[in-house]
Amino acid sequence: MTGSGQPQHSIAVVMPAYNEAANIREAMGAVPAWVDAIYVVDDASSDDTSDVATAVGDPRARVLRHSANRGVGGAMVTGYRAALADGHTIVVKMDSDGQMPAAEMDRLIRPILTGIADYTKGNRFKLPRSTTGMPPSRKFGSVLLSFLTKMASGYWHIFDSQCGFTAIRASFLALLDLDRIASDYFFENDMLIKLNAMGARVVDVPTSTLYGNETSTVSIPKIIATFPPRLVSRWLARLTGKYLVIDFGAVGILASGAVMCLLFGGVFGGYHWFLSATTNHVASTGTVMIAVLPIIIGIQMLLQAFVMEVLSSPGSVETRAYIQELVVSGELS
Repeated sequence: MTGSGQPQHSIAVVMPAYNEAANIREAMGAVPAWVDAIYVVDDASSDDTSDVATAVGDPRARVLRHSANRGVGGAMVTGYRAALADGHTIVVKMDSDGQMPAAEMDRLIRPILTGIADYTKGNRFKLPRSTTGMPPSRKFGSVLLSFLTKMASGYWHIFDSQCGFTAIRASFLALLDLDRIASDYFFENDMLIKLNAMGARVVDVPTSTLYGNETSTVSIPKIIATFPPRLVSRWLARLTGKYLVIDFGAVGILASGAVMCLLFGGVFGGYHWFLSATTNHVASTGTVMIAVLPIIIGIQMLLQAFVMEVLSSPGSVETRAYIQELVVSGELS
């Protein structure tokens, strides 16, 4: 890395590509000169994406081609593994359709270089007018999925979860089980969930978006229909693994207590309601209180656990500090 004055770092860019022959040359040409390596992963394109990428002649570039389509996540895993094998210390994900402002890559990797983040991602909603050209359906889908991803991942300070402009510290990347990460467009969401379980600090970085004549292969209705169930299942798995297995701390105790209280109150109350309905005997005040009180306590414990998780979102303090730094420096003017 020469552009940031820290030569001990080696920066690699992975560009997943599927039928991007019309855009790949321009996208590769926009990669800053201080980037050390570019991995273009042709995910079994039916056009000449590989040939065009090779013809660019960038000495930093390697073109890796899949014989069968594996999805954007599968393409990223191939690129990640190649970057790790070559010893790069920071790996950036940049789509090959030209929608990501390569000139802002330095802003993306700076929190990793300075040691305040393990993973950074772009947020296209933080800059004024940066989403003006975004199709309304995609904007709606991004907002909806961002909220669900906050819950599923535990990174309550991040937004725009579908933004694929990301960077990761190689030492953290090496710890991920890449075979267990979603291979389709759920890849970005799944990465956040897996990183939270590892305690990775994630910094949300304001970035721009460039919209041209490129055609998206993403089906917004399909994503909205299929992502929520996957996010809910990942959320439950993350809570169980992080707070009951890996670190049974305050959040785990509160959540476990809440579940027990709610179950007891629900079962006890339901049973006595059934008895009252079938025998026409009104339950006593004491019986009602025995059912209601655990439910109230359980709800309070859940709320407390929720607040504790939000406040402990890894990288939230660093994100606020970094954005303030960008504002003061005039980069977000």
